[in-house]
Amino acid sequence: MYYGYHRVSTKKQNLERGIKGIEDFCKSRNYKLEKVFIDKMSEKTIDRPRYTVLKEDVLREGDTLIIYELDRFARNKKAISDELRYYEEHGIRVMILDIPTTTIDLPEETDSMNKLITETINKDIIEVYAMQAETEMQRREKRQRDGIEAKKARGEWEDHGRKRVMSADEFAKHYQRVERDEIGSRALMRELKMKKSTYFHYVKEYKKINQID
Repeated sequence: MYYGYHRVSTKKQNLERGIKGIEDFCKSRNYKLEKVFIDKMSEKTIDRPRYTVLKEDVLREGDTLIIYELDRFARNKKAISDELRYYEEHGIRVMILDIPTTTIDLPEETDSMNKLITETINKDIIEVYAMQAETEMQRREKRQRDGIEAKKARGEWEDHGRKRVMSADEFAKHYQRVERDEIGSRALMRELKMKKSTYFHYVKEYKKINQID
């Protein structure tokens, strides 16, 4: 039997593209596609419920798993290698559509040497693709970290990744009313519609900037 698997990590990613790609491929080969299993979650997430069902409860020896793109398959090079080894050991074929050599159907009369050569070529190509996917993921993570650090440096980001309610300068203008006894902290919190934790975080920041003990 033939089954597909596709994962998308954000709402912006095109889910239909991957599903249609798998369906079109099966139609072109006259394969009867039983079902495409889909997970919508980050590539960093280990727990993929639909994939787990497909892998542990659905696929059997002799079946074929079709994946649209290699980087939809697992998180990094090691994870990809581990998954492919599992399927090889369980007699399940994996076709990866962005690696066309994995989709080649060898004639039954193909000798063992040619089969071994084809398998070796596939493993080498997959290793290169997996390394590229892992490198790109690391680059994205670095860009995200650099972006957050830059925002923090500009005072645009809270300690835990939340966007600021207001700038430090704007808060200072309000808090100076507390220092002048024009308003109390609780009243100012209500006026600014701030949570207690946020308010006192800003107070701490204000005192640090102004070197107030």
